[in-house]
Order: sequence, then C-alpha cells, then structure tokens
Amino acid sequence: MPLTSHRRLVVNATLIAALAAGVAPATSASAAAPQAPAVPQTADTTPTPTPTPTPAPDMEGVVAALNAAMANGAPGAMARFSGPGGVQSRAVGVRDRVNGTPMDVRSRFRIGSVSKTFSTVVLLQLVQEGRLTLDSPVNTYLPGLLPDDRITVRHLLTHRSGLADYTDPMFANTVPGFESVRNRVFGYQELVDLSLALPRTTEPGVSYKYSNANFVVVGMLIEKLTGRPVADAYQRRIFKPLKLRDTSYVHPETRIAGRHVRGYLYPDAAGDPLVDSTEQTVSWAQSAGAVISSPADLNTFTKALMRGRLLSPAMMDAMTTVTPTDATGTRFYGLGLRRYDLSCGAQVYGHTGTVQGFYTYAFSTRDGRRSLSAMANSSNRGAVNTALGGTLEAAFCGKKPAAATASRADRDFSSLPAERDLPERH
Repeated sequence: MPLTSHRRLVVNATLIAALAAGVAPATSASAAAPQAPAVPQTADTTPTPTPTPTPAPDMEGVVAALNAAMANGAPGAMARFSGPGGVQSRAVGVRDRVNGTPMDVRSRFRIGSVSKTFSTVVLLQLVQEGRLTLDSPVNTYLPGLLPDDRITVRHLLTHRSGLADYTDPMFANTVPGFESVRNRVFGYQELVDLSLALPRTTEPGVSYKYSNANFVVVGMLIEKLTGRPVADAYQRRIFKPLKLRDTSYVHPETRIAGRHVRGYLYPDAAGDPLVDSTEQTVSWAQSAGAVISSPADLNTFTKALMRGRLLSPAMMDAMTTVTPTDATGTRFYGLGLRRYDLSCGAQVYGHTGTVQGFYTYAFSTRDGRRSLSAMANSSNRGAVNTALGGTLEAAFCGKKPAAATASRADRDFSSLPAERDLPERH
C-alpha cells in the first residue's frame, strides 16, 4: 500500500474516534501549532436554590379555628382566603342570634382598628404629596394641640407618642361604658382632651404603647391638611379607586346598611346576657376604628396595599419597617400596620380590629399574592379573639403533619392574649 494511503487511513481513523468521543478534532494546521497551556477549570459547586413551595391553605384548619371561636362564645365566625388558586370562603354559626340567620361571607361588619391602616394610607399619601413630613412635630400642623413638641407624626403612626389611651377608663366597666357612648357624638378635641387628662405612658419615641388617641390625632391631621372630613378622604383616595363597594365610613350614623352581621358584646359578669352592640356611632373611635367593610373588600384592600397600588415604594418601605411589640419575637408594628411572623416562616402584614361586638383579622403576604380576612361577631371575650387568630396559621402555613408538636406561632396564639384594641375583661 502506498504511504499516502496509509496516512489517509490513520487520519480517518483518528477523526472517527474523535467524533465518537464528542471531541472536535484538530486540523492539521492547529496540530502543527504550539498548544497554549491548559487553564484549570474549577467546578461550580454552588447549590441552585430550590424555590420554597407556597403551601395550599388548610381550609379544614380555618374551619377548626372558626369553630373554636364559636366554642369560646362567638355566635358565628367567617373567613375568606384569596390566593393564586382562587378564593375560598368559610362561615359557621349565625350572623343574627334572634333570627338564626346563618353567617354569610358577603356581609358587612364593623372592622374596628383595621380602620387605622386606612387612616395611615391617607396620611402617607399626604406625605407623598409634600403636605407634611413624618418626622416633623405634630404641633407644626396642629399648633398647640399637644403639650410636647417632641411628638412627631411618625410617633403617632407607630404608637410611640406616649399619649394615653382614653378607652381604658372609658370601658373599664364594659357594658355600662359602652352604653354611655353608644349614641354619643364626640368631637376630635374632646377625645384628645380625655387622653391628655391621663398620665403619659412613655417619653416620645421610647417604646411601643398602643393608644387609640394616636389615630384620633391622625384624623385631625387629615382633616386639617385636606380641608375635608376624613370620610371624604377615605372615599376619594381608597374606597373609590379600589371599588370597595361594601366599605364605608358613616360616622356618626349608627346603622350598617345592607346585608350585615350583628355584633354581640359580652358583659364582665359571667352568665349575664349578651348585649347586641350593632348600632352605635363609634364616635369614641372615629378615624381610629369606625370603618365598616366586608371580607372581600378587606382582601382587596390589603392585597392592593401590599402590591403598591396605594403608596409609593418609599412609603411602603417606611410603612413595613417594623419593631417588636412584645417579647415573643413574632409580633411587630410599622406605620399603622402589624406584622405577624408565622410558624412556617411566612410574614403577614395587616391589622387586627376590636370594636364592641366584632373581632377582625385582615392580613396579606408582602407580595400581596395571598390574603385572609376573618371575623367573629362577639367581643370582650379574649378566648374568641385568640381562637380566631388561628385562621392565620391555617391559611398561610397550610396543613401541618399530624404528628407535629405545637409550633412557635401556635403557642403565640393559644397561650398568649391576642393583641387587642380595647380592654378585655375575660
């Protein structure tokens, strides 16, 4: 065989072997060229993060929490969860004890201090518009109102002003206190004066101390800066843009329009009959707690807030910057906004509400993808409020393994009093 043919066979055999091994063969030119030294390759051993799956809501657990609220004395309870999988609602018991009308998640009710988040949104919108600043003294805008120029707007929204909560003595005797104000119409200044007649609870900015007086002053700021009633600010800035058709602020009217839940107040003395507390002015609270809403509207509101539809990113950062409110390491407060840290690591933002006859929870995840609103139609019964709080764990953390022991957040809700907006006698 000629030498050239032998060489051609050798080259072809080399080519076939290279292709079979998946290696690009060198050309004759490159084979003849000097080879650059090989560069050592370091394998990338960084693990690819595995996305944490979002747990499906445990609606059986939600119902168990609602039933626990009833077992502890609520005539009825309901919850509505909204998430990527759609809306799921549950209701137990009755919304009217006299007629036996079943609880209905389409019903309106008084949301108590969830109103504080509505008031905060309005005030922060005014901050965005340059009408006030968070760290300016309140007396800059309401000259002479407060006896301490160190109290700032931020101190009001974070409950760090030191202004005493006038509702403590007002409702020290629950039912008599309620009946004395049920139909009364207060001016803002009267409520501030009630607070200032009490000792201050802390120096401005030093520590968290919940007080309805803070948000009475917030209402005064809104009305001073807009020149309109706070009801107008709610309507134009929140209710109408979000199409919250079941949400209203009717102070000083006493009626809840349309389909609604009746609320029942427990007297301090065990065994005394419940008091139907549905009709009242809520003038003792006003911008601190007089809004009426429904589960669907509360889901819409907290979801829209967390998704940035109502405030700028900078304002949302300020609103969700929180500090602890107790020693459990699971409860925090920002600007008119609570944060609860649940057992599964979920952090939910929103507010609780207590007004005579109603307990409310309204919370969403920070991305606004999941939201829960829950209500029980009784108050002055701390065990009801605590049981209702169990809807948060079930809705946002999903079903727990059957053998699981009580989680940290379970212990928070079951063995500690739920955070409250009015004094509890039980």
